[in-house]
Amino acid sequence: MVKLSVIVPFFNVRQYAPDALRSLRANAREDIEFVLVDDCSTDGTGALLDRAERELPGAVLVRRTENGVSGARNTGIDAARGEYLTFMDGDDFAAPGYFGLLLDAVAHLDCDFVRTDHVRFTGSRRTLHRVPFGPRDTVVSPRDVILPADRSTPVDYPYSWAGAYHRRLVDEGLLHFPEDLRTAEDRPWIWRLHRQAKSFAVPDLCGIFYRRGVASSLTQIGDTRQLDFIPAFDRVLAETAEDPDAGLFLPKAVRTYCAIISHHLVTIDKFEPQVARVLRSLSAAALRRMPQDLLNDTLDSMDLARATQLRRLRRRPSTTGETAA
Repeated sequence: MVKLSVIVPFFNVRQYAPDALRSLRANAREDIEFVLVDDCSTDGTGALLDRAERELPGAVLVRRTENGVSGARNTGIDAARGEYLTFMDGDDFAAPGYFGLLLDAVAHLDCDFVRTDHVRFTGSRRTLHRVPFGPRDTVVSPRDVILPADRSTPVDYPYSWAGAYHRRLVDEGLLHFPEDLRTAEDRPWIWRLHRQAKSFAVPDLCGIFYRRGVASSLTQIGDTRQLDFIPAFDRVLAETAEDPDAGLFLPKAVRTYCAIISHHLVTIDKFEPQVARVLRSLSAAALRRMPQDLLNDTLDSMDLARATQLRRLRRRPSTTGETAA
């Protein structure tokens, strides 16, 4: 019987897929399946997955006809048979035995989902990134850890592969990703989980190695796809506004939105000039769409440099419409 489904989308990661697949082999157990999703790769990744389907214990290969990370994860969710589900990206890898420990942890804690620490690496440099929640192996309500607004909390740690999720979240419509977003798709996803799931915990466990600096990664590409953080956070605000505790949670959502806009403005040189202009205009429109009383409170509480930057941006006229292309 399959207890854990590990969903792994692959898109043009021929250079890194062997590391990912070797790490899956070092995690093989009779109760774990590996759902390998070929997300329209054109660089030879598909041939590696064909071989893995034959040779990797527990491998299930699914091919897509349209590219997109959200759609690839959703395809994997729909194909998965496990009582619990987790994710890994095709250019990352897992420590030997990690997924068995993850399964044991989430089953023992008996909660809707768990979140785990991870190691971020570029070349030989490795840094540990921890879930921004102190208690370990303690089941709590995920709504109770959304706040405070002025500190990092688990909703600021949106990585889908840093955790495991009970199948009932699929049945409740909480685990699928929004396919209309090309980036930042995990932001409304993690907010929805924390608002609507009933229980979560952080086991004292780390085993995913997250590769940074991959040229094909959307986080490294400065085109209009990066601007989807704007409709992503618009969705966070809109859905949070419908929550019974909107008055509590909206200040956190507004502050996070402002922080992400500021971050993109600081790194604006990675964008082509035309995209940078669109970024400024769309961000200005986004600031004006926010609840202005909450925005004013947020800006008053931020450091002077960011607050000044965002106030100036809010006064900038919008010339490219209200949503990202």
